[in-house]
Amino acid sequence: MTSHSWRSLCNKKYQLSLRLFLFLNAVSAFFSFILPLYHVRAVTVPLCLLFGLSMGLLLWNWQFPRKKIHIPFVSILFGGLWAWHVAIKFAAIEPHDPTYLLIALLSVLFIGSIAFSNNIIAFTLHSLPVFLSCLWFTEGDYWLRMFYSFALPMAGIAIQNLIQSRNDTFARNLMYRLLEERETLNDLSMLDPLTGLYNRRGLQNKIDNLLALEGGVRYVLLLDIDHFKAYNDHYGHMMGDQALIRVSAAIRDAVRSRDIVARFGGEEFMVLLSSADLDRARMDAERIRQRVYDLKIPHMFNESVATNVTISIGIAPLMDEDIDAALDLADKALYEAKHQGRNNILVSGDLKIA
Repeated sequence: MTSHSWRSLCNKKYQLSLRLFLFLNAVSAFFSFILPLYHVRAVTVPLCLLFGLSMGLLLWNWQFPRKKIHIPFVSILFGGLWAWHVAIKFAAIEPHDPTYLLIALLSVLFIGSIAFSNNIIAFTLHSLPVFLSCLWFTEGDYWLRMFYSFALPMAGIAIQNLIQSRNDTFARNLMYRLLEERETLNDLSMLDPLTGLYNRRGLQNKIDNLLALEGGVRYVLLLDIDHFKAYNDHYGHMMGDQALIRVSAAIRDAVRSRDIVARFGGEEFMVLLSSADLDRARMDAERIRQRVYDLKIPHMFNESVATNVTISIGIAPLMDEDIDAALDLADKALYEAKHQGRNNILVSGDLKIA
């Protein structure tokens, strides 16, 4: 779930609340037409406006859901129309019965509490005009009932609003934490756990992103630790792992941060140099070779080259975004570099064709 999904969910809740509010107002206005209280058929202007606006806005919102309707404005508008209708209807009832005012208030409160159970502002704006109108027309004996009828759902919605706000905050924080953990897991799944370099999956991901960008000559360096199987067999795999960690750090430190470094196999590494010509590729390869040599990791089975760990490097250009062809050329150059004595660097273009 992304922040876009969260906004989409909030928008759906907003739309549902609005449509429910408009629908309930339309239904209430319709029943006021056909089943008037006290058999007083007061087809008033505000009642007609309530029904027309409710249906019109409901259809408009259904057709154009992306265009928001301002709920607080619609709430107070409809609340004012209901207050106007109540005033006209109450004046037509003879004798004046305060019970009608209480029923009218409860009807409006019902609409607001159903549609705006999580929106205290919209509920208040919709209910307040009718509440004030009822207080104005009723006698003092009914004031307490009016206040109680208004205050009870107000308190309930305020509590519900507070609970929902905390739940939303918790859900949003949980979503952000899950997104962070997912990013961490994705990063970990693309990294070699021993060296911290990219693994094959991470390498492919970085290459795809890099190749999508325009410009710049790129070179592939394929590196292999000389006589590493003999090193592992003699010194043990724990020492072999320590050697791999130190060599990988030396390779990473020898190139630029924008260059891609990956563990390509057991003791094999790959470096993808971006925006580099052949001279730069040779220079970077030599820097890597020298830094690994300077680690002075003892390696008695490498005595034909040195008494410490060394690497051989094959270099090839990346042409036409064909990474497989570049790797094949670099691998052949690496093989020839080893054949020529190891601790050596060879460019694919320097290979002798038999």
